Order: sequence, then structure tokens, then C-alpha cells
Amino acid sequence: MTHTPEGEVVANLMDVADVVNEQVAYSGDAVLMYTHTGTHIDTLNHFGYQNEIFNGFTSKDHLGSRTWDVCGAEKFPPIFARGVLVDVAALHGVDTLAPSHPIGKDDIEGALKKQGTKILPGDVVLVRTGQMRLFPDMAYSDNSPGLNREGAEYIAKHGAIMIGTDTLSFEQVPAVDPENYLPVHCYLLAEAGVPILELAYLEELAADKLYEFAFFGACIKLRGATGSPMRPVVMPLR
Repeated sequence: MTHTPEGEVVANLMDVADVVNEQVAYSGDAVLMYTHTGTHIDTLNHFGYQNEIFNGFTSKDHLGSRTWDVCGAEKFPPIFARGVLVDVAALHGVDTLAPSHPIGKDDIEGALKKQGTKILPGDVVLVRTGQMRLFPDMAYSDNSPGLNREGAEYIAKHGAIMIGTDTLSFEQVPAVDPENYLPVHCYLLAEAGVPILELAYLEELAADKLYEFAFFGACIKLRGATGSPMRPVVMPLR
């Protein structure tokens, strides 16, 4: 219950006299969104095998009525690391890679050699396809170029702590594995324990030929979430 300046009792805070609204300024907000929207990370509970995610956590033991109690976005600390751009589109001399182009070991090694860079343990590795040049008409989940399993393993086994691309699907789609529609997601998140960054804008880095940089990114700590918005920031090392 509350009272107006005249002493009138009103039932709730929204049901007030005009004189109250004239002297009280109020603003409020609401947020409703899919967590895999815009530039975002995929957390380790996003994909798995047979009801089991990273570290052997099972849906039976760790998936509640609303969220996972393990591996959610709230578990991810801010990431501050050396970053590396792998410009595969530039390697092939195109603005954007062809539909469903698979990025494997040869593409990654070729781009790194051309750039004169290396992937080191602890790096955040960002792979450019050039799809952002087509935004908002870029390929999404039907025919996007992206990493294949070979390419993902190559980067992960070189010690990357996170891998990102400038696409939504992250990996090559459609998948060549008839039994798994997103095999790279399953491998990186459930086997390798490497989170994914999707829809990163890499065009400015490519234009400046900035292949090595300091990377900073912090996601919104949404409890139990399988994905969360992140605003990456990069700075030249020198």
C-alpha cells in the first residue's frame, strides 16, 4: 500500500494519482533473448554425446528443471590472452570462402605460413572466412564455410584455450558425418574442453593485417547457460 500527497491510499505502486507521476520519474527494462545471439560463446554444456557433456557430467545428474548446474556461462572467468587471426579467406585470395568450404589442417597451416604467425599454448585463435562481408545475408546453418574436425583438432592440440570464427555455425555445414550434424561442436566442447566464439567481426583485423594481438573478452554470467553474449576487444601487442 502507498499514499498520494493528498493522503489517498492506493492499492499498488502502478495505480497512483497523476500528481505522483508528475513528480516521480521511473525507468525500467526487460531482456528476452536466445543466448546464442550475436557475438557469443558456446559453453561446455552446449553439446555432448549420449546425454554426457565435458568431464563426464551427465544430464541425469547435472541438468535441472531449468539449467545445468555445471559448465554454465557463470563458470567462465574473463579471458585475457594472446590472440591469433588465421585469415583463410586471404589465403585463397577471396572476399569470402565458398559455401560449405571445409577449413582443415592445410588451410590453417597455409594461412599461418603466409602470415608468418604461429599458434602457441594459451592462445585465442580466430579463424576468418569472410562471411561478415555478406552480413546480414551471410550463410547461417545451411551452407556455411567453417572448420572441419581435422582443422578443429589441429588448433585445439596446439593449445588454444578458445576458438572463434566469423560465422554462426562455426563449422562446415552441412556436415560430412551422416551420424552427427555438428561434429566439431561435439569434439571441441565435449572432448577437448575448448569453448567456441561465434559471429566475431574480424574484417578490421584482416584489413590491418593484425595477426597477433592481446585479446580480452568477458561473457555475461548467465547461470547454467549454454551460451552467452560476449564483446571481444583486441589491442596490438606492440
